[in-house]
Amino acid sequence: MGKVIGIDLGTTNSCVAVLEGGKPIVISNSEGGRTTPSIVGFAKGNERLIGQLAKRQSVNNAVNTVYSIKRFIGRRWDDTEEERSRVPYTCVKGKDNTVNVQIRGKNYTPQEISAMILQKMKQDAEKYLGESVTQAVITVPAYFTDAQRQATKDAGTIAGLEVLRIINEPTAASLSYGLDKQDQDQTILVFDLGGGTFDVSILQLGDGVFEVKATSGNNHLGGDDFDNYLVRWLVEEFRDREGTDLSADKMALQRLREAAEKAKIELSSAKITNINLPFITADETGPKHLETQLTRAKFEKLVQSLTKSTVKPVAQALKDAGMTPENIDKIILVGGSTRIPVVQAVISNYFNIKTPDTSVNPDEAVASGAAIQAGILGGEVKELLLLDVIPLSLGLETLGGIYTKVIERNTTIPTSRSQMYSTAVDGQTSVEIHVLQGERAMVKDNKSLGKFLLKGIPPAPRGVPQIEVNFDIDANGILKVKALDLGTGREQSIEISNTGGLNEAEIQRMQQEAEIYAEQDIQQQKLAELRNQADTLLYNYEATIKEHGDFIDEQLATELEESYEHFKQVLINSRTENNYDQLNQHIEEFRKKLFALGETLYDQSGGEKIDSPEKGKITQLPIDSEITEEETSEKETLEEETNTPIDSNLTKKEATSVKVEKSTEEPESEFGKNPFL
Repeated sequence: MGKVIGIDLGTTNSCVAVLEGGKPIVISNSEGGRTTPSIVGFAKGNERLIGQLAKRQSVNNAVNTVYSIKRFIGRRWDDTEEERSRVPYTCVKGKDNTVNVQIRGKNYTPQEISAMILQKMKQDAEKYLGESVTQAVITVPAYFTDAQRQATKDAGTIAGLEVLRIINEPTAASLSYGLDKQDQDQTILVFDLGGGTFDVSILQLGDGVFEVKATSGNNHLGGDDFDNYLVRWLVEEFRDREGTDLSADKMALQRLREAAEKAKIELSSAKITNINLPFITADETGPKHLETQLTRAKFEKLVQSLTKSTVKPVAQALKDAGMTPENIDKIILVGGSTRIPVVQAVISNYFNIKTPDTSVNPDEAVASGAAIQAGILGGEVKELLLLDVIPLSLGLETLGGIYTKVIERNTTIPTSRSQMYSTAVDGQTSVEIHVLQGERAMVKDNKSLGKFLLKGIPPAPRGVPQIEVNFDIDANGILKVKALDLGTGREQSIEISNTGGLNEAEIQRMQQEAEIYAEQDIQQQKLAELRNQADTLLYNYEATIKEHGDFIDEQLATELEESYEHFKQVLINSRTENNYDQLNQHIEEFRKKLFALGETLYDQSGGEKIDSPEKGKITQLPIDSEITEEETSEKETLEEETNTPIDSNLTKKEATSVKVEKSTEEPESEFGKNPFL
């Protein structure tokens, strides 16, 4: 087996490393740099330039030079309007509402552009190692969606690499930090502010185990945004002084971006910097020059909103991990943007410390960690276990527009979870499986990942077919969903590789609105569940009348029909009105009428048992309801048969599963809750 390399595919810069002698070694590129600009330039004659060479010609060839492609990979066209407005090259709508880049009349997908950068990293590694490289571990932001992860993996394949693992960037950085500290029990927070993304992860280290406890972040915050704020300021300064607007001049904007990045870097060590751009533009009066000074204080004021926005993901990660700042032993800074003094000051103030840990190189830690993960997969690194998590909950749409979580956020991966569902109407021969991501209670407030149909279900009364839906997330964080009709064995599956990622507003909404609207969500969910109850009662009434209507006298039939029509109208009105109390009252009244109807039918049938109108009601099976007194004797019987004490908090269904497990000697299933479609 050849060497497996680790690649940090960054928004602004990329880095490659390999494990040698049990230690990660960062590989220099052919130009001598330890990091490579994530830039692809297309010169005349369609010559392709990558990295530093592409960056050097970007000013004179702005429209044909692609940078920050990571901000487009795996995302929908509709979600990227702001990002598209910031780049000088042409973006066009691609297949399935994706974003493509058009260069000299030819369209390229973000995966293809990313693959060009990965090919450069691969070639540099091969030159250093003196052998062919075919396998790699590639890092992505912790908050990358399934689509973005799959697209990154596809880019690796295009580049001629077998991607053994997709690993989260802050998790990789923790490996770099903790490789030589495996015997130390500690809790660390990785603060990863790169060129285009921001991630926060909290990990517990000890006995060779790196366990991620929580992760949070913002896929649209990074060093590029600091540069853009400076560019905006420079454009305004120049307009005020010279009366000329540079915002439509692509070549001038590219020069401003380079100057902004340079000034930002210089202000990390200096208090003041000069920005001098001669011949930035010209008009009828002649050439114009841009010359100004920028102090660190002014810079910090300009980017104040950006630095403040880093606090929320930190607080969210701590909350999800059930920790406080005092529980964190070390803060690891990753990403070039963490060199900005004001960013470090925000962290220090929040955690009440003098300085965060600086033992790892912010530019190289992620690639080094990827190389360590490659070593783990290749067997070079032993007795080290990495346990990562998913950043957002995953689930399905169920009856009434309710979002039912199947896998909660911050669940350790890889993992697999199953739940049982059934049909919603009589004779239903197919079900739509709608997969979502998010934290809210209702479908409309979460992110749709994909849909698929399970067809060929034999016609049957609703609630009879049994459909098992399985969520499987691999170690790369890529989701596969499978639906199986247990009656026929028919199966349908989908790998969530849709093109849509989460824009900044959606990510903030999922985390923050889940708390802001928590009470509202509960009420909406209760109302939706109440509507489901009402619908079931109406269905049971219709079925009972159809089967046993001949037993009912005319006067009672008329009264029931009037109650039925009135109750039906109340249910219809509830679709547009939040009339929870009114609907609940009518449910109770109509339920009493159904019970009375059952008694009447029983009496008129001469005592012959007739199915209760409530039979077959579809409800969500609770996982924490206690065994009732009536079930006590059955519990004791189960204990005798299985020779196993049954927990008094188990449901009847769960207690019975103990008996099944004993008889089959198979692991107990992990179905959890059981909502029906």
